[in-house]
Amino acid sequence: MTSVTSTLPVLWQDAFDQPLGSGPDPARWTHDLGASGWGNVELQAYTDSRENSFVAEDPAAVNGRALVIKAVRNEAGGYTSARLNTQHKFSIRHGRVEARLKLPRGQGIWPAFWMLGDGFGRVPWPACGEIDVMEMIGHQPGTLYGTLHGPGYSAGEGLTKSVQLPGGAAFADGYHVFGVDWRPNRIDWHLDGKIYHTLTPSQLPAGAPWVFDDTPFFLLLNLAVGGKWPGYPDDTTRFPQEYRVDYVRVSGLA
Repeated sequence: MTSVTSTLPVLWQDAFDQPLGSGPDPARWTHDLGASGWGNVELQAYTDSRENSFVAEDPAAVNGRALVIKAVRNEAGGYTSARLNTQHKFSIRHGRVEARLKLPRGQGIWPAFWMLGDGFGRVPWPACGEIDVMEMIGHQPGTLYGTLHGPGYSAGEGLTKSVQLPGGAAFADGYHVFGVDWRPNRIDWHLDGKIYHTLTPSQLPAGAPWVFDDTPFFLLLNLAVGGKWPGYPDDTTRFPQEYRVDYVRVSGLA
C-alpha cells in the first residue's frame, strides 16, 4: 500500500481535552437524537446523555484522554448509544480527514466515522453524497471498510473496499488512524498512513454523477447496534460496548 505524508496544515481538530466526564464540545458537535432505525433498521436510541458520550482518561490516547461513545443495554432490553455530527458547525470541501480510533467488537456492533454533503436534509440521500471513512461490523473485528455512496451507487451498491489487520488482530486491541485524502476528482482511503482504496469519477457506474466536488461535507461519529448489514446482537454480544475517539483532525492538502 502507498504511504501518505503527515506534515499538513491543520484546518480543524478536536482532541477532546475538555474536563473528564464532560460531553462532546457543543461548539463543535451536535447530538442526533431518537430511535428511528436510521434507514438501516438499527435498534439503538441515540441520546445526549453522559451515559452514552463522555470524555474519559485514557493512557493510550495522545493527550491522555479520549471521547467515549458507549452503547448500553438497558433493563428493558433496549439499547442506547450516541451519534455526533458537525453539520452547521464545521464542513470541508477537499482535504485530509482523519481520526485516531479504538473500535469495539461483537455481533451486531457497528461503529462508523463518515461524512455527508452539507445539503443533507434538503437534498435527499444519496444525492447529497456520503463518504464512509471507516466502518467496521463487530463480527469481523479486524476488517475495515471504506465506501462511497452517491446517486446510482448507494446502500448495497456502494463502492467499497475492505482491508484486514494482519495476524488475526482486532481493531479493539488498540488505536489506529483512519482517514481519507480528498482532492478534486479523487478520494484515497488510508489506514495507519497506508492507502488501501482509491476512487475517481472514471470508476463510477455508467452515467452516475460524481457528487463530491461541488459542496462541503460535514463529519459524523456514531456507534450503532444492529442493522441490516451487521445483523443483530446475540448471546455472544457483551454490553456495554465502547468506541473511543482520541482525536479528529482535518488538514489541508497541497
